[in-house]
Amino acid sequence: MDTNGDSTNEGGTDGDSGLVGGRLRTAALTGARALVLAVVVPAGSITLFVLSVVSIVLVPLGIGIVTTPWVLAGVRGFANWRRLVAAQWCGVRIPPAYRPVPKDANPWTRCFRLLGDPATWRDLMWLPVDMIAGFVTALLPAALLTYPFEGFALGAGLWRVFTDGTRVGWWYGFVPISGQLSALAAAALGAALLVTGVYTAPLLLRAHFLLTRSVLGSGQGELAERVRVLTETRRDAVDTSAAELRRIERDLHDGAQARLVAMGMDLGTIEA
Repeated sequence: MDTNGDSTNEGGTDGDSGLVGGRLRTAALTGARALVLAVVVPAGSITLFVLSVVSIVLVPLGIGIVTTPWVLAGVRGFANWRRLVAAQWCGVRIPPAYRPVPKDANPWTRCFRLLGDPATWRDLMWLPVDMIAGFVTALLPAALLTYPFEGFALGAGLWRVFTDGTRVGWWYGFVPISGQLSALAAAALGAALLVTGVYTAPLLLRAHFLLTRSVLGSGQGELAERVRVLTETRRDAVDTSAAELRRIERDLHDGAQARLVAMGMDLGTIEA
């Protein structure tokens, strides 16, 4: 009986250890992903927003007609990358809802087709939200998982770099560091922040992607959005096919007419 009890206890301990280890690995991966977003988000959003505004302003001068499709393609690529990582990292689906643009369209048509797409303006409205709120929601989980180590370092003796114990030489959060005792308080605060981060970081990262979906999402159901895009794609394909059939018909008609004229001229020459 004792042996079975010991085995049960050991199994429970191993299960708890595995659960804690899994949670720590998840938190570490979440922190790394959030840190990547915190670096990429402001750089990408600010750069693309400025380029988009400048390019659209230059449309009346003609320059923007050429540059705007390229810039908006970059914006869509950035938004689609966020859609991809949202689905892969947190299971948040943000379906794209872009209207198709003919591949052989000239710059004028391409530019105004893109500017006439509501999804383009959702992307552009998302960029300033992303550079502020998106950055904060990405930075918060990363900070909760990295900032505690500064507290641990202060408690381990780093406080001596900032003060000789007679004055406040550093602040860790709301803790003034003036000696070993306050440094240990900083380490305790760091431990509390780390525990909070381990449990909340995945939720905070998901909140970041939910914020992204609230702006990038079309506000329609995914199925309805797919039907709309497929309908527009089919309509464009039908229009292209009809134009191609008209061209072939015209070529056949013109070719047959030319041959008839040539035959008539040949007959007239023979009779003469």
